Amino acid sequence: MGFRNLYIDVKKNKIPYYVVNILRQAVPVSLYQKALNRKLKSIKKHDEAAVIDRVNYYNKLQTISPINDDAFAIKELKVFNSPKAYNFDLFEYWRYFSHHLKLNFLLGDITHVETKPTIQKSRPVGDDNQNAILLKLDKKRHFLFVKDTKIFAAKKNLLIGRGVMSQPHRIRFMEMYFDNPLCDLGQVNKRGGNPDWIKPKINIIDHLDYKFILSLEGNDVATNLKWIMSSNSIAVMPKPKYETWFMEGRLMADYHYIQIKDDFSDLEAKLHYYIANPDKALVIIKNANAHVWQFMNKSQEDLISLLVLQKFFYYTGQTQSISTQL
Repeated sequence: MGFRNLYIDVKKNKIPYYVVNILRQAVPVSLYQKALNRKLKSIKKHDEAAVIDRVNYYNKLQTISPINDDAFAIKELKVFNSPKAYNFDLFEYWRYFSHHLKLNFLLGDITHVETKPTIQKSRPVGDDNQNAILLKLDKKRHFLFVKDTKIFAAKKNLLIGRGVMSQPHRIRFMEMYFDNPLCDLGQVNKRGGNPDWIKPKINIIDHLDYKFILSLEGNDVATNLKWIMSSNSIAVMPKPKYETWFMEGRLMADYHYIQIKDDFSDLEAKLHYYIANPDKALVIIKNANAHVWQFMNKSQEDLISLLVLQKFFYYTGQTQSISTQL
């Protein structure tokens, strides 16, 4: 168990991430720009249809829409300003394009859609979010996956949940289920919520001792959903209202996760069903793992990110060419 905890601690450690991103600043941007065409041609090494499908999911622009007058050019990006993680992740791909191309971008937990095309980490799920273009931002925090060696059958027949309980929907869930014998729930924040709910934080590895893990959205998406879906446990949550690069809007109820009603009223029935039907649970785990797998190829992730930006620059009227498939 100690080694498994060390593995997670190393993956969460931000020091290597910061070192790599600081070193990137020392490389002339012109060298990256010369490499752009080679990077884009690498699409032939991947499943081209899958790549294009994801690009068009993240960037749904289909008509030319001029950029805002107050948009930023890459030469104006201060990568060491806060929030550094967002600026680092933006620079990683923006550096491949001309200094003069501009972006509208929003940093942080975004739950709305702007009137102009805008790069952001998160957006509402729906058909009317075309102006919210997703990029893989704050990825060191959000894109954490695990190697779970504990089989589902060996785990506890309980729902584990730890988190900051400040939003009304999270507080409502705790009011309904804090003392429920099917649940092991705890509040980790000392301010707000209910002091009677406070329990110590537990690490990710200890969460994996449970068959079911609570994944409630917070300010936008649920941060823990990605590592849960890479494990041999199952995420339990209502239908997602927000999405990121992880494409939460494409997740299917009782196929990738156990879906409960927005009012949480069917939680016990759902847990009892999957405890009694472990074969159904194992299918969900398999499907969840398969969804995660598409994010594990670094070169493909880089390519998709570059294509999302290329499409953004084209449909904001800043460039004359675009990959024909987009």
